Amino acid sequence: MIKLSQKLKQQLWWLIISVDYNYSRIAIADNDLNDENITLWLEDKQDYKNTLDECLRIDLPIARFARLIKSEGFNSYEGTKMHAKKGYLYKARIEINEPLTWYRDDATVTEQLWAREALLKAILTQLVENEVYDGV
Repeated sequence: MIKLSQKLKQQLWWLIISVDYNYSRIAIADNDLNDENITLWLEDKQDYKNTLDECLRIDLPIARFARLIKSEGFNSYEGTKMHAKKGYLYKARIEINEPLTWYRDDATVTEQLWAREALLKAILTQLVENEVYDGV
């Protein structure tokens, strides 16, 4: 569960309403990753903004982003391992790297995009499933 402030929830609802509940119109205009947060700037694909100041800015803890990368399996793949002592083969998830190290160092530009879009989808899904906009 991603913790969002009440102000951010209202801003997200206004963005959702402005795109007529067509979530595919919500785009990530830009992003930034530092040691504490991942920042996403959101906008309507049919109403592009001239500057990032006009976009909706979301700051989320980097730990939440790391959990999402791990839970979605972005930093691992399905493979075959050999048991160290008994010598038999078994299927397992093979981790490429720690989630944030994978994102920064190993992921392609496309894989990074998929991870950010998965984060946006998780935020919007949580908002729509757990909250009802009451117009306040």
